[in-house]
Amino acid sequence: MAGTPFKLNGKRVFVAGHQGMVGGALVRRLASEDVELLTATRGEVDLRNQTAVSDWFARRHPQVVFLAAAKVGGIVANDTLRAQFIYDNLMLTANVIHAAHLHGVEKLMFLGSSCIYPKFAPQPLREDSILTGSLEPTNEPYAVAKIAGIKLIEAYRSQYGRDFISVMPTNLYGPGDNYHPEYSHVVAALIRRFHEAKVAGIPDVVVWGTGTPRREFLYVEDLADACVYLMKTYSCDEPVNIGTGEDIPIAEFARLVADAIGYTGTISYDPSRPDGTPRKLLDVDRLLKLGWRARTSLNDGIKLAYLAFLDQIK
Repeated sequence: MAGTPFKLNGKRVFVAGHQGMVGGALVRRLASEDVELLTATRGEVDLRNQTAVSDWFARRHPQVVFLAAAKVGGIVANDTLRAQFIYDNLMLTANVIHAAHLHGVEKLMFLGSSCIYPKFAPQPLREDSILTGSLEPTNEPYAVAKIAGIKLIEAYRSQYGRDFISVMPTNLYGPGDNYHPEYSHVVAALIRRFHEAKVAGIPDVVVWGTGTPRREFLYVEDLADACVYLMKTYSCDEPVNIGTGEDIPIAEFARLVADAIGYTGTISYDPSRPDGTPRKLLDVDRLLKLGWRARTSLNDGIKLAYLAFLDQIK
């Protein structure tokens, strides 16, 4: 599964989505590699526009691509902005992968999402569980777009022999996260809520859902390191899960976040808000066999994420 080692040294490396949390972490990680880093803002090229993407590739000639660009958000954003989530992600994914093929990119990595797996797939979630059951309805449009990306990777490898690979990150957090009060992911949402409650002296914080779902969390800097590692060492049409292999109930996780922030009030739950998938734990056996393991503990990661949040709101 490891394939022939791929050297990044001296290559022109395009990080699509460098202004996002994942793309930003990849940019920081690649700073320690001998590469020429290429980035493009939304103003420079709209990745949803096929002609614009192809023209950009023709001008800049990237040799390696990390496709981290995506329209992302938490459970409310996914359930509310359904058309935007499927359209934007389908278009930008197809455009970048096709342009990489047309313009002779040597290697491309597509970053999917753990939400591609069926809602009630056996736990932990194995890579071969894709398309074996119904998806979680709240994020189905996003998941469908990500599954399409995986299938594009498989198809371009099969038909054209392209060295394109897919990875499936678990729930991420860390520097560059989105702290929108409605549309953020659970970690960012809790950090903001507990911080604001601490500052304002609010005695009780309400967490969405029942607190019973179990989730796995990965510090985004660890993800970036795993991506660079796999870019150098992995070449196969099968996707690779990237996670810690450990999960935690949301209620317990919320208490960890509150403690890291120094919030001492009570925590209650709002069951009228959706829980989403009951459990989402990735099987990381393939990743471990390839020789990579997450380094940042959940406690340390939350503290680092809170420091990054404080820096962002200055």
